[in-house]
Amino acid sequence: MLSTWLTQRFGISVPVVSAPMAGVSGGALAGAVSAAGALGTIGFAAGPPEQLTAEIDTAAAPGKPWGIGFLAWLMPRVEELLDLALERKPALVSLSYGDYAPYVDRIKKAGAVAVTQCGTLDDAKAAIDAGVDAIVVRGGEAGGHGRDLVATLPLLQAVLEDIDDVPVIAAGGIATARGVAAVLAAGAAGAWVGSAFLACDEGANDDSAREAVVAAGMTDTIYTTVLDIGRGIPWPAEFGGRAISNDYAETWHGREEELRANPVRSDDPTVWAGQVVGLVRARRPAAEVVADLAGAEALLAKVCGSVTPG
Repeated sequence: MLSTWLTQRFGISVPVVSAPMAGVSGGALAGAVSAAGALGTIGFAAGPPEQLTAEIDTAAAPGKPWGIGFLAWLMPRVEELLDLALERKPALVSLSYGDYAPYVDRIKKAGAVAVTQCGTLDDAKAAIDAGVDAIVVRGGEAGGHGRDLVATLPLLQAVLEDIDDVPVIAAGGIATARGVAAVLAAGAAGAWVGSAFLACDEGANDDSAREAVVAAGMTDTIYTTVLDIGRGIPWPAEFGGRAISNDYAETWHGREEELRANPVRSDDPTVWAGQVVGLVRARRPAAEVVADLAGAEALLAKVCGSVTPG
């Protein structure tokens, strides 16, 4: 069995964390991923405490470690949700995109591993200064929100060369056992995987979104801010998002200032997804996705012989 900081810290058998994707990664998906041997996380942006409690109950039902992700730019308005989650003893809390630093100690004192997603080497250094327990290195090919400045592999190499204070988890462009094996071989403690779980039976997204994921190719995504502008969601301007391209995105991408000055509402559904969406070819249970990702161990053994990634 592969042994890394990630598997040792959380007592899991597969060095994979399912990304906290709001609107997709509810308690059912998180619980299914954890039950299958990886670490499942809930993605929760905002909502009533009762909803969060229900999602946590579902994620925790298998009796395995689980995690949760929040948006730092929303945190001043939803701190009570963080406190509620910490009371339920998550194994990991991801807080990204905004001023997360004031909350790191609170997360750690509650006994959870504090992580944040980083899109540049400077982001990673700032995370070290903030005291996080681990860094999620997220490349621009990843789905959902973040930066699009550096791809995963160059960024992972830069961070691993420069930082040895904390474990590094790789995110972006990882959807198969080969992707997991690649980042483990580079020195990552594990993989942070989102798009591979977008067509899972347990996801909170609807059937049309899952069908769009299965139908999409690797060149069918777009990184843009117009999808948030069109929905009236005030994401910090420095963070765009990668989604399956639609008519609205293609019409307004590159015309952001015009759109802000004269808003046009987007009625097209937004399906956040990374470039590896083209490798998601069928709807299936989360356990099957985890089992496939676990094949990284056999690949590493075949290519490198007996290895124990750090």
